[in-house]
This record gives sequence, structure tokens and C-alpha cells, in this order.
Amino acid sequence: MFDEAGGVDEVDGVVRPLRSSGRRGRLGRPGGRRATAALFVLPLLGALGLVLGPTGSAPAHAASACSGRLVKTVTFSTGSLRVYKSRAYACAVSVAEKPGARRAMRVSLQPRGGGAVVDSGKFTQLAGPVTVHALNRCVRASGSVGGSSGSTGWILC
Repeated sequence: MFDEAGGVDEVDGVVRPLRSSGRRGRLGRPGGRRATAALFVLPLLGALGLVLGPTGSAPAHAASACSGRLVKTVTFSTGSLRVYKSRAYACAVSVAEKPGARRAMRVSLQPRGGGAVVDSGKFTQLAGPVTVHALNRCVRASGSVGGSSGSTGWILC
């Protein structure tokens, strides 16, 4: 005997839940443990957001496309050139002071004895990142946003 409303199957006096083609978890709901975990985790994440406060978008100067530590910043009228260093690599980005309309931007990073890596084009916020291998090597960087530019000499020597 099949009971469509209750979803049970009674055969020989034994009542069993009706099996469907979909996968059912421990609680009889589709999705099983994942769905159960989501029921408990999602409200906790919402409560955490209330405790920590609203999180808006971070300002452009706080976010970085490069990993490592910031070792040099060269500012110019329309933006800045930032150079980062991790153990074996150097990375550079040109960041616009006022993100918005697309404008010509460029960043270049060159290790001593090697060729320069360049990213240029029309961007709204930043050019780069460009990364070079710089373990025990000096590098020099240059960047521009709009008509203004800045550069470093040989650094990280």
C-alpha cells in the first residue's frame, strides 16, 4: 500500500519511508548533511555579520593585487606606483588616485640583467600586477596613470 500524502510504504505490516529517486539524507530532506549544516551555519554567519558590523567595499589603497610586503611607494599627481617583495619575487602595480573613467595606465618591472615585464592599457583602477623573479636581484619599476608617471631607481639590492 502506498500513501502519497505521507510518503510511507506499508508492506506486510512494516511501515518504511517511501524511497524516491532523489538522494535523501539523515533527516529525510534532500541534500542530507550539507543541507542540515547549511541550516545551522547560515544563521550563525548572519549573526556574525551583526556583531562585526557592516562590511563595505575596501578603498583602493587598502586592497592589493600583489602578495608580499610593500617595500616602496612612489606617488605622483594622478596615482601611485607600489612595489611589493616576497621571498623570491617582486611585484608592482600602478594605482589610480581616483578610480572611475578608463584612462591610459602602465606599469613596468625589470630585474637587473633581465627584460622588463609590462602591463599597459586603458584601465579604471589599476594596471598590473606584474611579477618578476627577484631572488638576490635588484629591480626597477615605473608606472603611469593618465599623463603623470613615477619610477624607482634600482631597489631591493
